[in-house]
Amino acid sequence: MAAVVLVGAQWGDEGKGKITDFLAEQADCIVRYQGGSNAGHTVVVGGQKFMLHLIPSGILYPDKVCVIGNGVALDLEMLVREIEGLEAQGISVANLRISSRAHILMPYHKKFDELQELGCRQLGTTKRGIGPAYTDKMERVGFRLVDLLEADFLSRLATVVSAKNRVLEQVYGEAGFDVDQIWATLAPCIERVRGHVTDTSLLVNRMVSEGKRVLFEGAQGTLLDIDHGTYPYVTSSSPTAGGACVGAGVGPTKISRVLGVVKAYTTRVGEGPFPTELADEVGEFMRQRGAEFGTTTGRPRRCGWLDAVILRYAVRVNGLTDIAITKIDVLDDFDSLKICVGYRYGDRILEEFPESLKVLQDCEPVYVEVEGWKTSLAGCREYQDLPEATRRYVETVAKLTGVPVCMIAVGPERHQTIVTKSLFGGPGTP
Repeated sequence: MAAVVLVGAQWGDEGKGKITDFLAEQADCIVRYQGGSNAGHTVVVGGQKFMLHLIPSGILYPDKVCVIGNGVALDLEMLVREIEGLEAQGISVANLRISSRAHILMPYHKKFDELQELGCRQLGTTKRGIGPAYTDKMERVGFRLVDLLEADFLSRLATVVSAKNRVLEQVYGEAGFDVDQIWATLAPCIERVRGHVTDTSLLVNRMVSEGKRVLFEGAQGTLLDIDHGTYPYVTSSSPTAGGACVGAGVGPTKISRVLGVVKAYTTRVGEGPFPTELADEVGEFMRQRGAEFGTTTGRPRRCGWLDAVILRYAVRVNGLTDIAITKIDVLDDFDSLKICVGYRYGDRILEEFPESLKVLQDCEPVYVEVEGWKTSLAGCREYQDLPEATRRYVETVAKLTGVPVCMIAVGPERHQTIVTKSLFGGPGTP
């Protein structure tokens, strides 16, 4: 059995798409288990860039089964656009499978997201409707994909839309939605994906039981988890490792390893405290050198030094067994680098990530300084090819987290990935 969960170990944008794409070559099945079109995974192959939001990053391999799990908030319009965009680039989606239990994101979800974000909430959401879709799911007024195929769907939809319209009109002073117009948009999308819909929990469990290699691809990151993130500045799902079980319909005993993807520095999009943030020319250099602009929104990301306090927290709540470091090449031009190893809060030094955001916003980072390498890593293909200072940086991360580093990305392309430890088996393979 080889079932690996891949999670972001920071605030998202760690480079999970690249690592998923790289590992997918050795996997048989890639499963997206939570989030929605608010996620953006960028994969570069042969200089060609692919921007994926809903479809698993393994789709670029024609022989891999790619699954959109039940935990995903599914925007059917965007999914169809993504399918058509891939096909226009010569990529087949024949092996795409979509959970019949996935909840559907409706047009009114996007409207509520926009209105709430413009009001008193202002959390820095993508306004893609993800939060309101998950809210309806928990309030049990949402619609699963299988529900859209039932004969009584339109009557059920009319009841829900009537209730939503009353809120829009009476609370926000906004026009409501027309059921027929919603259906006119949904109907062709349903027909387009109908052949891909199945019981994906059954499919994935069978593959694991047959000894197939399954990779569970998370979106967002640990600190955006609804329970374990920097609440309320979080997403509406569970991108931590435990979310893979719920969002894909597999038991925890089926998981063999948990890989945490760690950017070699720290970034964050949206509001909330960020202890190592660099609001200066150093942070701006990181942003420009690392192209730190959101795949989904285009928003500039806040940048700062690597935070090992966050990483230790991610190790704990995810049960990380391995770490993949990405974008280490962005640090090529620095004379020296800093890593946060604790927080100074008043007269105390905190070594663990605090629960209170009020505490976190008053924390000052405690740094250790390490030597930079001042040379390009782009051509390195083996661990021993890396400069000694780079290896020390990697080994410091492993020591501070207590977790071995199994992969190091020295550039955006597939071949710019150094493997130090096998996850799926086979010498010299990921």
